[in-house]
Amino acid sequence: MESAMRWISRPLRLLSFVTLYAAGIAFANTQVSVTDKDGKPLANAVVFLESPSAKAAAKPLSGVEIIQIAKQFSPQIAVVTPNTSVLFPNKDTVRHHVYSFSPTKKFELKLYSGVPAAPVVFDKPGVAVLGCNIHDNMVAWVLIVETPYFGVTDGKGRLTLDAPAGNYQLKAWHSTVVPGSPLTEQPVKISPGNDTLSVKVAGSTA
Repeated sequence: MESAMRWISRPLRLLSFVTLYAAGIAFANTQVSVTDKDGKPLANAVVFLESPSAKAAAKPLSGVEIIQIAKQFSPQIAVVTPNTSVLFPNKDTVRHHVYSFSPTKKFELKLYSGVPAAPVVFDKPGVAVLGCNIHDNMVAWVLIVETPYFGVTDGKGRLTLDAPAGNYQLKAWHSTVVPGSPLTEQPVKISPGNDTLSVKVAGSTA
């Protein structure tokens, strides 16, 4: 339990939204480049587009797994839509005790091997921080977004977003964002065609 309390005290890396430095977002193959506050490429950043129509289109995902292997979570950053069920297979030779004390989703999978009998359903938007009560170095994040239009940047801080033409709020999150940073939103207009967009994540310490 002592290790669990340390996880509670860890920064929860709550959502931080973005400052945009480009205009003109396109419908197909919009290339997005994400940087930290110092202008360095930001890998494993989540970028997503929200709107009433996007929320209506966000259906639960299927087949989502967060695996424990080599005493780590894989993937470390998972993005799902509300009411998505997530399995937590343990492929290590040691047992794990997976939990989250985040307000977005509180759960506990007590010490186990193999595959738990039931998945965990992430039923509301936000960020859930995962830990293992046995291995303090294990951490992962589940981001629950009310939109099907999202992506995670690669090692060069890049991703591609596709969405129908329309008006959106473009938002971004990264695990290094300082908790309590002011939340900002940037309206964007998606129009047909191809374009590029640069995003700087406010408050990122990476």
